[in-house]
Amino acid sequence: MESEDLPTGIVYSPSELNHEARIHLEAGFGRVWVEGEISNLSRPASGHVYFSLKDDKAQISCALFRSNTYGLGFKPENGMLVRARGRVSLYEARGNYQLIADSMVRAGEGLLRAKFELLKNNLEAEGLFSEASKKALPRFPLRIAVVTSPSGAALRDILNVLQRRWPLAQVRVYGVPVQGDNAAPAIAGALAAANRHGWAELIVAGRGGGSLEDLWAFNEEVVARAVFASELPVVSAVGHEIDFSISDFVADLRAPTPSAAAELISPDQRALKQSLAALDNRLLQRIQYLMQRSSQRLDHLAHRLQQQHPGQRLLQHRKLLQQARQRLQLAGKRIVPERRRHLQDMYQHRILPAARRMLAERRRMLQDLVRTLNAVSPLPTLARGYAIVTDAESGHSISSVENVKPGQALLTQLTDGRIRSTTEETDDTPP
Repeated sequence: MESEDLPTGIVYSPSELNHEARIHLEAGFGRVWVEGEISNLSRPASGHVYFSLKDDKAQISCALFRSNTYGLGFKPENGMLVRARGRVSLYEARGNYQLIADSMVRAGEGLLRAKFELLKNNLEAEGLFSEASKKALPRFPLRIAVVTSPSGAALRDILNVLQRRWPLAQVRVYGVPVQGDNAAPAIAGALAAANRHGWAELIVAGRGGGSLEDLWAFNEEVVARAVFASELPVVSAVGHEIDFSISDFVADLRAPTPSAAAELISPDQRALKQSLAALDNRLLQRIQYLMQRSSQRLDHLAHRLQQQHPGQRLLQHRKLLQQARQRLQLAGKRIVPERRRHLQDMYQHRILPAARRMLAERRRMLQDLVRTLNAVSPLPTLARGYAIVTDAESGHSISSVENVKPGQALLTQLTDGRIRSTTEETDDTPP
């Protein structure tokens, strides 16, 4: 063989070439969106999903690993038009060119997702999602308004759960379309009507599951603002557990499904009955305890009342009086002679001598007073022939003829009596 027929430059093995090709493909494209129709779909036991995306001219193999299937919101099927996002790669073992998808939406959902995020961010910035604006739900609602399709499974699920858990509740259905162009205005109008009627205590608004496009009415701004403006608490029950709508963020409570909404707003009658039975038992025990305690207290009071009865008290006082009388009689028999002897002793040794001393002293004082009185008394003077003349009416002494007028009544005091006279005339000639 001639030298020019020998290979020159780098020589790759198939695995090396496939490896290099994979590196160049992944580095050159990055993440891309590919829209096409699903075909050749398979779901092995591993949980991964393998399929092809095709248009009218070509197709590309795709792989969606199990960890990326949970948030899809729909089940991929052959013939479904979807948009897949992923990285372009190459399966080195077979040299197959493929798209490793990490997410997938039904065709048309990409724009809806972008619109969803834009509205969500704007309403959140306005405060429509604020926890401070959330209203508390009544614990035992008796009147519930349901805004949903009157023929949908969501309504049947809600009614079945309420009938099982809380049959006391009355339900008023505000039937509306839940998808299509007229759905959002109808839902907003029903929310406003439920508030305007004033019958319900809370509102449940929602529908069953579906694609993002199917659920879109509950992502419209008019519905979000109607939920926020509602004076009644609103429970949003849209789709399945993995579905989130704008209404879920604005509502006072988000339920993952319509059935879950009915459970969240209703107490369980069986649990309530058990609780009431327990409370009834506790109340009965408490009443029995109070009655027993009251009975004991009544017995105690009756005993005290019997002890405090007027007849009983009179009997006790009569006994006490008799005892006191006996003690007094015994004491009198003993004390009176002692007191008599004590008084006789005091009379003989203290009172009689003191009385004698006091009598002698008073006699001396009286003699002194008599002497003093005799010294100043006018009686000795009157005995010598003098007299005391006074006005008969006033009793004033008269010591001068100037104080006497003719006809004036006079009293003249002598040593042995008085003389009543009338003045005829006065003479002021000195004696």
